[in-house]
Amino acid sequence: MRVTSVAVFCGSSDGSDARYADAARRLGAALGSRGIRVVYGGGTVGLMGAVADAALAAGGSVVGVMPRTLADREVEHRGLTEFHVVPDMHRRKAMMADLADAFIALPGGIGTLEEIAEQWTWSQLGIHDKPCAFLDELGYWTPLRDMVTTMVAQGFLRPDVADRVRFASTLDEVLAFFAAF
Repeated sequence: MRVTSVAVFCGSSDGSDARYADAARRLGAALGSRGIRVVYGGGTVGLMGAVADAALAAGGSVVGVMPRTLADREVEHRGLTEFHVVPDMHRRKAMMADLADAFIALPGGIGTLEEIAEQWTWSQLGIHDKPCAFLDELGYWTPLRDMVTTMVAQGFLRPDVADRVRFASTLDEVLAFFAAF
C-alpha cells in the first residue's frame, strides 16, 4: 500500500519523560521530509504540537481537525497547511479517517487510545481497509501489545484482526508494515 497521508494520535501533553516529545518531533520530521502528509488534532500543545511543528519545519503538509468544543478551549495551531473545525469528536475521527491512508499512535492518554482503537475497529469491520500502528517509544505500548496477545490466546480477538495493527519501535518498521499491508 502506498501511504501519502498518516493520521497521528498522541498526547496533548508532553508526558513525564522528555524522550516522548523527542519521539514526536522525530516522527513529524520524518513524515514531513518524506512528503507524507500529517493529519492530527490541530492543537499546539504536547506531543501533538511537537509532531505538527516538526513536520512543518521539514517542509511537510499538516492538516488539523478539531471539534468545536476543543476549539473553544484550546489554542489551535495557526501555521497549518489546512485546519478544520468540526461539530464533534465523531466527525473529527471520521474526517481524520477520510484524510488518512494509515494511522499511528504515539504515547498519550485515554483519548489517544480511544482514537487508535476506533480506527483499528473500523478496519476490522470493513468500514475502511487501512493499517494502524503503535510507535512504542520507551515501551509505552508494551502492556497493550501483551493484552492483544492475551485477547488472541483467550479467543476474544481473531489473529487476522490482531495482524491489522503493528507495535513497532521505529518509524521504518511502521512504514514497512504500511507498505506490505
